[in-house]
Amino acid sequence: MGNTIKIALILGGNSAERDVSVASGAEVFKALKLRGHHVVAVDTARGVLGATAERELLETRVKPLPPASDELALVRSGTAELTTSPDLSDVDVYFLALHGGIGEDGTVQAALNVAGLPYTGSGHMPSVYAMDKDVSKRLFTAAGIPTPDWFMAPATMAEVDARLVFPVVVKANKQGSTIGLTVVRNPNDLETAIANAYQHDDEVMIEKFVSGRELTVGILDDQALAVGEITPLSSEIFDYTSKYQEGGAQETFPADLPPEMAQKAQELALKVHRSLKLEDYSRVDMMLDEQGQLWCLEANTLPGLTPTSLLPQSAAACGIDFGALCERICHLAIRRHQSKSTHR
Repeated sequence: MGNTIKIALILGGNSAERDVSVASGAEVFKALKLRGHHVVAVDTARGVLGATAERELLETRVKPLPPASDELALVRSGTAELTTSPDLSDVDVYFLALHGGIGEDGTVQAALNVAGLPYTGSGHMPSVYAMDKDVSKRLFTAAGIPTPDWFMAPATMAEVDARLVFPVVVKANKQGSTIGLTVVRNPNDLETAIANAYQHDDEVMIEKFVSGRELTVGILDDQALAVGEITPLSSEIFDYTSKYQEGGAQETFPADLPPEMAQKAQELALKVHRSLKLEDYSRVDMMLDEQGQLWCLEANTLPGLTPTSLLPQSAAACGIDFGALCERICHLAIRRHQSKSTHR
């Protein structure tokens, strides 16, 4: 354990992944407290949380479905100040336990950059690159990283079938947790799937469906962690419910793969992390098809952080427990901030 530091834990956000953010924040809060650090919980909607709100936070669980749009509208009406509260005057690092929306798309990162404050995860522009799936895949292609073919809506059934061939995946371009995602097997369902995705984002991606094994690899301090395999149990794909409800999926770390294939997955994940210029930590999701080809789907700049989330499992398989992981993320952010300040 390192020296005691003061951490502003930023959680909540106003995206459809708000519940997931609060669940991550609750676990990070407990883990860093147990390691002796001073942690101040800050909800982006309510500001610094008092003792009662902190106790409620520790009991938070992710509900089976993401928050409804009317709930999020109430959250968005609040605008908490993240940097002016007296409780945050001597903070050593801002820990971003945010997922999706302005918490992961570079908006919060840009604000903290302007204020000159150290924060965990990737910077402003890398966050933009990773959150926009279309931009990410263009960068993957430029770097020679295999990724399923795609194009952006609008599109007709004939156009999709000619270029991608059904089945296809229809997804919101800038959402996480598979919110707004549909696997379209019947061409007649394409229009409905696109309309559903548009409810969650103003851009919709149509992507070639890859059948095979779903793999994920954590990255920490420019090193690839253990490869994991995800097997959905409650639905065809690893959707929102499969991700966050007990018994929704089987997650195996390390994945049962030949050593050379595991190494290839780790090398690909690290190449993805670097191609997007990500920093400190991330998680890269990919498919291994039936011919043994790896296909990169996306990178997550602020992946879930509960002890049973994928990145912590990837780290645990390498001997890094959850508390040590959270603490290391903090120290990486402080080191990076100090290094950038030195070079200004």
